[in-house]
Amino acid sequence: MDNTEIMKFVVNNLSYMVAALGVLMIIMYLMMINVIYNINYMKKRYKKMMTGVDGANLERLIIGCVDDAKAVSEENQEIKRNIEDIKALLQQAITKVAVVRFRAFEDMGSDLSYAVAMLDSDNNGVVMSSIFGREDSRSYVKPITAGKSTYQMTSEEEDALRQAMAQR
Repeated sequence: MDNTEIMKFVVNNLSYMVAALGVLMIIMYLMMINVIYNINYMKKRYKKMMTGVDGANLERLIIGCVDDAKAVSEENQEIKRNIEDIKALLQQAITKVAVVRFRAFEDMGSDLSYAVAMLDSDNNGVVMSSIFGREDSRSYVKPITAGKSTYQMTSEEEDALRQAMAQR
């Protein structure tokens, strides 16, 4: 093709070329509007993110957050250790208590005598009983190991022990 043929082609198709360039300009204009919109959106997000930073750079802010997270994690581990220590102590603490009141003597007016069972989670502890009489009052303490005593127990003491062992 020589120059005259090219010129002839351009002149004959000039309206199509102008239309194609117009469509390309509209597409480019729409793309530019989209880019401007995205830039404005990013500016708003950036301003929102930087609100309250007071001149500190973002790196220092992030490092501070990471340090805070590490401190919280260490504190959390310490709390977990403390909870385990407390659980171990609670295994030995008196957590089950039962009281049985009774009348030790028929001629006494009310149920002033009592038996109290106090046990830990392994059913170790004591049963205390007090027998109230006209002239005096007597108290007894019997050790309990794994829900049993080496001493003979009254029916009221056994009731108190059974009630305490039934607790969770």
